[in-house]
Amino acid sequence: MDRTQSLLTTALLAFMLSASKTTASYLSPRGSLQVPITTAAPISPRATESFTAVSDCRQYGTSVFCLYGTAELQVVVSATATGEVPPTFTGCHDHGDESFCVGPDGSEVQVLGLSSENSESGSEDGSNSNGENGGQNCHFHAGVEHCLSEEGESSVAECSRRDRDYNIPLRVGLLFVILVTSFIGVAGPIFLKPVLPERFQSVFIVLKQFGTGVIIATAFVHLFTHAQLMFTNECLGELGYEATTAAIVMAGLFFAFTVEATSHRLAHKFWARSHYNDEVIGVAVLEAGIIFHSLLIGVTLVVAGDSFFVTLFVVILFHQMFEGLALGTRIASIGHHPRVEGGNASHGSGIVEDASSSPKVAVARDNVDSVDERKNWKSLSMPKKLLMAGAFALVTPVGMAIGIGALKQFNGNDPSTLIALGTLDAVSAGILIWVSVVEMWAGDWMFGGELVNAGPVVTTLAGFGLIAGMVLMSFLGKWA
Repeated sequence: MDRTQSLLTTALLAFMLSASKTTASYLSPRGSLQVPITTAAPISPRATESFTAVSDCRQYGTSVFCLYGTAELQVVVSATATGEVPPTFTGCHDHGDESFCVGPDGSEVQVLGLSSENSESGSEDGSNSNGENGGQNCHFHAGVEHCLSEEGESSVAECSRRDRDYNIPLRVGLLFVILVTSFIGVAGPIFLKPVLPERFQSVFIVLKQFGTGVIIATAFVHLFTHAQLMFTNECLGELGYEATTAAIVMAGLFFAFTVEATSHRLAHKFWARSHYNDEVIGVAVLEAGIIFHSLLIGVTLVVAGDSFFVTLFVVILFHQMFEGLALGTRIASIGHHPRVEGGNASHGSGIVEDASSSPKVAVARDNVDSVDERKNWKSLSMPKKLLMAGAFALVTPVGMAIGIGALKQFNGNDPSTLIALGTLDAVSAGILIWVSVVEMWAGDWMFGGELVNAGPVVTTLAGFGLIAGMVLMSFLGKWA
């Protein structure tokens, strides 16, 4: 009995110890409790005030990714002709909830993965739409910043001056590039004309007609259009006279006519009558109109935002070279104009024939004038030609220097600035319309010019040169 009881007690103790160990195995020590770990969701970068560009762009398969800070963003880029992806896209801005940047060729590309909430502003060049611009898309044209809301209306608040950080050293350095380029464009024909063999003079005629096309396009596409933009700027308000731009252009045209007609009369009264005097006066009026225009170009070039400044500079570089070529060919031709005998020559020499005069009398009178004119025939000296060329080459850099000095105060949307720029652009347009259409175009082709009796080959090439000048300068009008 005792033995049986002892065995039962031993078995009971063994069972209790086993149960205790089994129960303990389901308990975890207090210090080993697992605390849930929360992983932060990825946050998309926001388009803050520093969002001006994306860089280090690379292509992975069919997708393009660029870096904005440390974030990698996808950029929707269409296929290029070379298949290469630009390393950088600048001028980043927002359209609503979508973000865009501008490529080197001026095309917009969409940037994915960039939050536009609470964005404060866009890029340095003024192409921003949210934040401080209140949902507007801003751009530069003719050196003046224009802001458009998504509804297509301009904001009155944007008429105030905006503070920008301008790259002054870049502007100062490119000032000298403009100076050298302008001088090469205007002085090249002056040095080329005396050394060009006689059989290649037709090349010079084609260059002159190219220059004529450049001046015509400058007057209509550049100056007239820019003046119209100034006078229709919302910051100026609504003009009481809608034809203000056209009226001022007409005044500039009449001014050019008055100056040239008066100068011709004075030259014929106090000096011997010669085609040389007429040419000098015509070229002087042409240069006056170009100088007005070039001064404004220099000012408006440097006040553009940094991102747009580089693009505008390249356009102005070609603009100045083409204008210099147009002016240089006319300066070089002073004293070398081949006079055409007959009725058309009367326009160039100021001869007025009476309707009752017989053909023999007209020819005799023309022959006498031809002899007198040959006696007085002379070419403008090389120092004087280079002086005229230097005036053109210097005026745009002078305008740039003025613009650099006024960067901290310039406001392109100030009403007084708009009126001043618009008036000068319109007056310059009128002057150049008179010179290019009457003196250059009609003078060369109809009124005693070198193309009156030109052969079919020279006439065709000259016509192509004229059209090429118009087309190329009109093309540059997309940017400047």
